[in-house]
Amino acid sequence: MAHFSRPDPSAAVWRKSSYSNQEGGNCVEVADGFRAVVPVRDSKAPHGPALCFEAASWAAFIGELKAEHRRF
Repeated sequence: MAHFSRPDPSAAVWRKSSYSNQEGGNCVEVADGFRAVVPVRDSKAPHGPALCFEAASWAAFIGELKAEHRRF
């Protein structure tokens, strides 16, 4: 497992997932602009913790979600 320096969350610009609903339900926010990691957080807890995924792992995860979505 590779180790990366922790991104500075105060510098993050967060955006809601395009799959999040607009009624304030379960929403995921992602911060762009970090080279090696993708920070992810719960939009209902913006000052809570963020999970950081390796960029390649996050891309593979999103690819699988999109592929599964196309099947239905």
